[in-house]
Amino acid sequence: MFGATLWLTLATLTGLAAGFAREWLLVSAWGAGGRSDAFLVSLFLPEALRMALAAGLLSAAALPLYQQRSAQDQHNWMGAMVPRMLLCGLVLSAVLSVGSSLWVRLIGPGLDESGFALATDSLRWLAWSAPGLLLHALLCVPLQARSRFVLAGLGSLLFNLPPVVYLALMRQQATPTGLAACCLLGSLSMPGVLLPVLLPTWVRAGWRPWHLSRAPGAGRELLKRIGPLLSSNLASQGLALLERMIASLLGEGAVTWVNLARKLISLPLIALMSLNQVLLGLMSNAQDQERAAWLHKGLSSATLLTVPAVAGLIGAAGALVSLLLPDQAADSPLPGLLAWFAVPLMFGAWNALLARYAYAAGDTRLPLNCELAGSLLNAVLLAVLPFFFGLIGIAMAAVCGAVLTGLLLMRRQQLMDRVPWRQQWAFGAIVMLLAATVLHPLSNVWLQLGLSGAYGAALLAGLGLWLKPWRPVAG
Repeated sequence: MFGATLWLTLATLTGLAAGFAREWLLVSAWGAGGRSDAFLVSLFLPEALRMALAAGLLSAAALPLYQQRSAQDQHNWMGAMVPRMLLCGLVLSAVLSVGSSLWVRLIGPGLDESGFALATDSLRWLAWSAPGLLLHALLCVPLQARSRFVLAGLGSLLFNLPPVVYLALMRQQATPTGLAACCLLGSLSMPGVLLPVLLPTWVRAGWRPWHLSRAPGAGRELLKRIGPLLSSNLASQGLALLERMIASLLGEGAVTWVNLARKLISLPLIALMSLNQVLLGLMSNAQDQERAAWLHKGLSSATLLTVPAVAGLIGAAGALVSLLLPDQAADSPLPGLLAWFAVPLMFGAWNALLARYAYAAGDTRLPLNCELAGSLLNAVLLAVLPFFFGLIGIAMAAVCGAVLTGLLLMRRQQLMDRVPWRQQWAFGAIVMLLAATVLHPLSNVWLQLGLSGAYGAALLAGLGLWLKPWRPVAG
């Protein structure tokens, strides 16, 4: 588990680093103002689709269906699904492109007229990234089934590399249309790298792209399995949309700050995304007792990976902002926003694994109901807290929603007394509080950074000795 997770983490790290570099270069070139806000509004829907697919929206439903088939039936299944997925992507692109002005009005109601025009033009380009994103997610399924996680994990890097190169070369001369075209190029390169690896095997097995009925019922079967997952993801993306809408009403630059904070805190999640994908494959092939053992190992690993990272981020938030964006963010709300957005990481990591425990048993509806309840609480609080606490109110609402979702996932699966959530959550809350009260207020950049790094390293060592997630699984 740890070997596969490590290699996939390294592959994903490069992609997320490129994603952060894209946001950093964007703020460096255009500043945290109307133009940056407008482009990020236009990028919201394509980016939401890409992140949902990277988090396993398609693979969580398709991987068990693919693995339960014989080798020839697997080829037939992929042959039937590829043209269908391309068609879905084209239809989705047309809907986004034709209705771009309506989507922009919905996502960024606080944009002025120039920002609205800029975002609309950019979305017309970005909309056509959907076919490449969907096809890449489908092509990752046979690779993950063969435990070839690294090649599948390069999608984020391939998507972000063209816009990063463009912004690095053009700087202030970069245009929103040029940046959107580079994102589109990145979406096409994602499946373009995988096809040469998979096509020779498919052709030898007799695959022909015009034979759509070689796996009758495959589309309906996938839709039935992916329905609850899609509903859950739509709820999650609806919250992200509500965050973007509220931020656009809180003043110019607020959308940029929220987006940049989200990108920064996504860096510690790279190992968790990898861990989730690896554990889903392991639990899908395990019996009940072994599946529970894998869950315990996964939850301990999630705590080991998140708690030191969260504590370090909270403590070093001000130093990181001063080093990365000394001109644009020195007096910004970003340090406090980054610290608050780090808090839900631990709870979200547990929630993802608890949901995949149900997915591995073929139940995609139970996690949906739990996540919808948490999302509802998050949405209600989003409508209230930001107008009292400012931007950090967005993060406060996310914390409450994540905690409720986790409690419901454990209760509905009779796990409340079978997993050590009380001890690990309490420990996480205590170390986060210490980082917030002792390290976060420090004004010396290098002192804060050094002490926060040492604090995180000590926590990592201590948690490793306590949890020992590398111990063998007893079936």
